[in-house]
Amino acid sequence: MLRLSILSLFLLIMSCKKDKKEMIQQVITVDYLKKNDSISQHEQWFNKDIIDDSIAGASFDKLVNESNNSNNETEVVIAVIDSELNIDNQLFNNRIWINKNEINNNNIDDDGNGYVDDINGWNFLGSTIKDSLSASNHEAVRIVRKYKAEFIGSDSIAKRNEMPNEYDKYNRARNELEIKLNEAEENYQYFIGFRERYLSLTDTLGTILNTKNITLKALDSLNKSSEDSILIKKINSMKYCIENNIDKPWLDDVILYHKLNKNKVYNLDYYNDRLTKDDPFNINDNSYGNNNIEGTHKIDHATEVSSLILSIFNDKIAHNIKVMPIVVSTRGSEYDKDIALAIRYAVNNGAKVINMSIGKDFSLNEDWISEAIEYAESKDVLIVSAAGNESLNLDNSEVYYYPNDMNSSKEEIVNNFLVVGSSNNTKNLVSEFSNYGKEVVDIFAPGEEIKVLTRNESINDSGTSLSTAIVSNLAGLILLKFDNLSSAEVKNIIMESGVSYDFIVNLPVPYGKEATKAPFSSLSKSGKIVNAYNALLMAEEISKKKKKNK
Repeated sequence: MLRLSILSLFLLIMSCKKDKKEMIQQVITVDYLKKNDSISQHEQWFNKDIIDDSIAGASFDKLVNESNNSNNETEVVIAVIDSELNIDNQLFNNRIWINKNEINNNNIDDDGNGYVDDINGWNFLGSTIKDSLSASNHEAVRIVRKYKAEFIGSDSIAKRNEMPNEYDKYNRARNELEIKLNEAEENYQYFIGFRERYLSLTDTLGTILNTKNITLKALDSLNKSSEDSILIKKINSMKYCIENNIDKPWLDDVILYHKLNKNKVYNLDYYNDRLTKDDPFNINDNSYGNNNIEGTHKIDHATEVSSLILSIFNDKIAHNIKVMPIVVSTRGSEYDKDIALAIRYAVNNGAKVINMSIGKDFSLNEDWISEAIEYAESKDVLIVSAAGNESLNLDNSEVYYYPNDMNSSKEEIVNNFLVVGSSNNTKNLVSEFSNYGKEVVDIFAPGEEIKVLTRNESINDSGTSLSTAIVSNLAGLILLKFDNLSSAEVKNIIMESGVSYDFIVNLPVPYGKEATKAPFSSLSKSGKIVNAYNALLMAEEISKKKKKNK
């Protein structure tokens, strides 16, 4: 059922306008949810409302219907620290941040911020030849390389005693690499064989049906007319492929992914060349990269994330939110240096919210990122970060996930860092892939079967990256309307105004492990799912009080 804190109960009885709009205060039971066979049964389900629609969305539709959207001239910039971004898509017209202090393509750093011609953002992976990395080493590779000589040489025992934390990190990284390399090789060989079987299957059935365009209808018809058990087996295999959108282009992409993993990402013998020619382990070597934020490898991730931050498919809200693209990600792990400098770039160039839908399980120079996060806090900038997609309990002392706002004891060091897990539209509420943790994850938001924009089309996709983007959008909406609120207040409002569900759910677990059960409310610090409608009402009350007490 739904539980509300004392602060929430107080705010519930506060009249926000003459029409007495109030926050959700009804008791929610599992039976209140619509019985959905499919998460994506309802188009744009994450915009729906638990009371009005019986769907555990984030109530953006209710927000629009009640005219809580902002129509003022304030502009809120949200930095997207991510992959390259397709800013040429017409749906992004006038929605990308413009550096008004920079003259485009004059090869001069007009505003003196250290970045030449950064009209729309910065690409920390780009070189002067307008290129960027196709793949980067996993952070574990960098760690093993750095410490291998220290811990394998003749005086390795003494070194291990002198550097116990570094040795522990090295050991974890070495073990991780062994596992990942084996997995990459096995997956590569498996999908090579899968593609061969698929091509043979399409050739056989295409010949029988006398067509290259094999449909489910044609397969059903062939199935009814055949008594050949081997042929029926082939028909069923082909139906499975069609129903799961498996085709040759998809298999080619999967094979390339695993090939990159085994040959580059997890390979100690592959040294990804920093095209920028900077020293990635020297934080003071910071004049590198280029302004080509679209990159060259056409990765979709930042485009998907930005489409949610800008409410591309709900054009009644967020018109004055602008995205500032900052590129640090490709296949493999981001460099800590790039992330740290990206945060500082965002802060120094006017972003009020930073979306970081990125994450990794190792960090060689985490102090650089922690210092950048603290710098963002000092400048009153909110950071919204993805909890990750490994089905892990981040409270576990043996689980590591970066970037984060924790010290070695997993205690928060700042008040401007919001960690988001993924929820869905089923009776289990929590996405089976989402990381969670009562101490580490702050709140959940819809992140499964979400309509997003890619470079070429709109698709449904899933991940805590998308949950994070939805929360960044909400933070931007709050700041558009109530610019006297601090980043810490916006974080607390989002957490406090969410809807509490005490359903017993299956905990996310890594593949092959047995699931256990726990209350959904125990999976995050707030125990809630974000609610945009509630958040704007609460923000209005707190903003009014601040103005009154000023």
